[in-house]
Amino acid sequence: MRQRSRTRTTAKNNGQSDIPKPRSKAAKSAPKVASKIDKSTLKIIPLGGLHEIGKNTCVFEINDEIILVDAGLAFPSDEMHGVNIVLPDVTYLRENHHKIKGMIVTHGHEDHIGGIAFHLKQFDIPIIHGPRLAMALLADKLEEAGVSGRTELKTVQPRDIVRLGQSFEVEYIRNTHSMADSFTVAIRTPAGVVIHTGDFKIDHTPVDGEFFDFARLASYGEEGVLCLVSDSTNAEVPGHTPSERSVFPNLDRAFGQAKGRLMVTTFASSVHRVNMLLELAQKHQRSVFVVGRSMLNVIAHARSLGYIKCPDDLFKPLNTLNSCPDDRAMILTTGSQGEPMAALTRISNGSHRQIKVRAGDTIIFSANPIPGNTIAVVNTIDRLMAQGAHVIYGKRQGLHVSGHGAQEDQKLMLALTRPKYFLPVHGEHRMLVKHAATAQSMGIPEDNMVVIQNGDIVAVDDNQGIRIAGKVSSGIELVDSSRNGIVGRTVLKERQQLAEDGIITISATVDLNGKLLAPPAVHLRGVVTKLSQADWEEKAHKVVASGLRSRWREVVDTADDQTNVRWDGLRSRLEEEVRYFIRRELPKRYPLLVFLLQSVDAVDAEPASKPANPVKKKVVTV
Repeated sequence: MRQRSRTRTTAKNNGQSDIPKPRSKAAKSAPKVASKIDKSTLKIIPLGGLHEIGKNTCVFEINDEIILVDAGLAFPSDEMHGVNIVLPDVTYLRENHHKIKGMIVTHGHEDHIGGIAFHLKQFDIPIIHGPRLAMALLADKLEEAGVSGRTELKTVQPRDIVRLGQSFEVEYIRNTHSMADSFTVAIRTPAGVVIHTGDFKIDHTPVDGEFFDFARLASYGEEGVLCLVSDSTNAEVPGHTPSERSVFPNLDRAFGQAKGRLMVTTFASSVHRVNMLLELAQKHQRSVFVVGRSMLNVIAHARSLGYIKCPDDLFKPLNTLNSCPDDRAMILTTGSQGEPMAALTRISNGSHRQIKVRAGDTIIFSANPIPGNTIAVVNTIDRLMAQGAHVIYGKRQGLHVSGHGAQEDQKLMLALTRPKYFLPVHGEHRMLVKHAATAQSMGIPEDNMVVIQNGDIVAVDDNQGIRIAGKVSSGIELVDSSRNGIVGRTVLKERQQLAEDGIITISATVDLNGKLLAPPAVHLRGVVTKLSQADWEEKAHKVVASGLRSRWREVVDTADDQTNVRWDGLRSRLEEEVRYFIRRELPKRYPLLVFLLQSVDAVDAEPASKPANPVKKKVVTV
């Protein structure tokens, strides 16, 4: 048996004997140099989606050829100030862009396609294959980002087979999920067949009538699957995930009980849910007013591709809402996760230009909060209720079901594919561990699976089995609202410090003789102090003037009857003096910025005791 660094835990199995959980094989115990792996060995390198929910991105590499399966994004946590989007670190792909043969997209959720436009700004992807709905949504994103010329989009149908490079042949196998047009993929490589489930659940009554292709999965199981890479999101949930259709009666009842206007919020990408909501709007004779760019976009594409079927006259322009009787109006909106700029959030805080909450409105949340969003969602609900709305929300109402398979669904996937090796992905650490324990209960040996982290290189072949064989750069890249660049760690740390502590700025105008032309301007933002503004200005004036007198000679050079002042040096020395003064006056350290303005025209300016008017002087920021 190979020696590995392991952590052993146990899990209960329905009150029977304890089943040992799989050993989490630490990457640091494995060699770090990926080049030592034989080129003919298959490498699986997740760059995102492990120990987290979101930014699912996975690299498959063999014989110096790379394909990508999905490239998603995640949304920022509260401490990521000013950040709009979280992406995986793709340093490895930038460094190996010449090996990339293409990308496989499993479905159109943002956590699977949302990062593609950003990555294409850094490296080309020759071709991207994916379902029709996902490719329609992706085409819009690439066009908006100005990178549509850096790849070719190709749509696929169930059981289509595509070839990428010399080493990869991929078959698309229809599955069921919360989004229409979703697939599991079978990746045939020289090392063997790998099944990547994508996001899935087992839905025997799918809304669109597109059933999970169990027969094709089973045929691969008969042939022999080298490794199963499987969605772990609901690994902790016993039983089966209910069908999407199971929420229809509960939504129907809520629609029937609503007396006034009806607002419904759900994930824009949950095409099956949106389809049912539109079906209910027709049944209850309500006109539909769609709010939110993403909702409008998804509905338009889903209708054009036939995944949503309803008459054109069901939809009404938003500017006609006030003329529609309250009991005949349904507002379909984004904002189920309390996103700051989403339509329902703006409606709740009164900042939406066209929609205001009225007493008697019924508002339905047909979605559960994603981990990390609970507080934002609860705050939105509170604001809506405070304005007189009747809000229907929560798991007990039966208005939402997950799009991910629970333990029994995961067992069926394992039973159909019968993999030799197993790699749990798409989930937080406890979910990955639990999913691996489920695989053990299905007969997969402990040595035939690994629980890994983003960036770990998983090598798998029939000779040496499955193992962690190194690590590549991993982590996150943050994008703010400008979407022009990555927010670095230093910038994020500065934003966090500003949010927690505030900032102190002092600006001083100095002439070429080292004299102040005016008292320094002092600004305290977010700083708690017992001193008044006048006291701060008086003390800062004394500190800066004293610092100029004592440090001026250190930054002045005289040569050939010319005086040269090292202004950057002077600013840093004054900053030292001011920082020492602040530490005496305040109980903690605060961020400090010192601006030094050099007067170009005022060599013979009046002394600082009679300050010149700085408006009349030409100044240069140093």
